[in-house]
Amino acid sequence: MTDSHRSGPESQPPGVSQIIIGVIADTHIPTRARTVPTPVLETFARVNLVIHAGDLTELEVLDELSRLAPVVAVAGNMDSWEVRRKLGETRLLELEGFRIGVLHGHGGYGGVEARVLAAFPEAHCIVFGHTHAPYCERHGGVLLFNPGSPTDRRRQPRASYGLLHLGREIRGEIRYLDGGD
Repeated sequence: MTDSHRSGPESQPPGVSQIIIGVIADTHIPTRARTVPTPVLETFARVNLVIHAGDLTELEVLDELSRLAPVVAVAGNMDSWEVRRKLGETRLLELEGFRIGVLHGHGGYGGVEARVLAAFPEAHCIVFGHTHAPYCERHGGVLLFNPGSPTDRRRQPRASYGLLHLGREIRGEIRYLDGGD
């Protein structure tokens, strides 16, 4: 099952090549898993870029992902000082004419959507994590995208990750891993 939503400039010319971005968050390695699950790695072997939206816990996660594609990552609230120093907490990417904000989304209880929207008012898409719950919804023309967690599903029925498709528009896709606990 996948969920898809579109957002972004309508002015891109026809025939624009599609960029596929693998999106992951809240891996919490090694406390929740030893490595990124194999189905995620297999999918990410075919993407142009990987975004990790924080709570990776160990920098080695980035080494594993960077063997597949270039990686952009931010630190989350559970990341060490070393990870926070190296990555920072926010990034704004400009890809194919789209502005994509990336942050973990932590800070207080509830209202994560409002927090991430306030952080990047100029973005076409905002990638975040923190809740471990997959989310792919448009808010006032901005696609908010949380891939969930592939290793710590918490209250979700299945673990998940995501893909962003950049072409004429931005389309988000949530992918679920089989089973659960």
